[in-house]
Amino acid sequence: MSNPERDAGSGVITKTGTFDSVDAAADRLIALVEARGLSLFAIIDHSAEAKRHGLNLRDTKVVIFGSPVAGTPVMQATPLSALDLPLKVLVWDDEGAIRIGYTDPEALAGRYHLSQELAGRLAGINDLTDLLVA
Repeated sequence: MSNPERDAGSGVITKTGTFDSVDAAADRLIALVEARGLSLFAIIDHSAEAKRHGLNLRDTKVVIFGSPVAGTPVMQATPLSALDLPLKVLVWDDEGAIRIGYTDPEALAGRYHLSQELAGRLAGINDLTDLLVA
């Protein structure tokens, strides 16, 4: 597993996987989401949409998932948090390296002034992405 890169300015964590492709990484992430009983809300294939419009974009997908049981109390306490929930993981090809990026749950907790209990509801994304790149 690669050491995560934290960009404090953007609040984004980036990790590098050992996958052969974005599709393989996204498929593995989806399997982990489903194995944990989380809800898979959407998969956005940015590169496919770009291609459909005659544009080129490196292979880029966003997997959107979460737990209504975990996320609903956060949104009840802070409605604006729904702008960042459900959670999202970006998977992209960075010149042959498969990268995984997501908003640091600590940054989300700070952005929305979440209590420690509510912040803990978002922290599972760290373990999930660690498993993904392991």
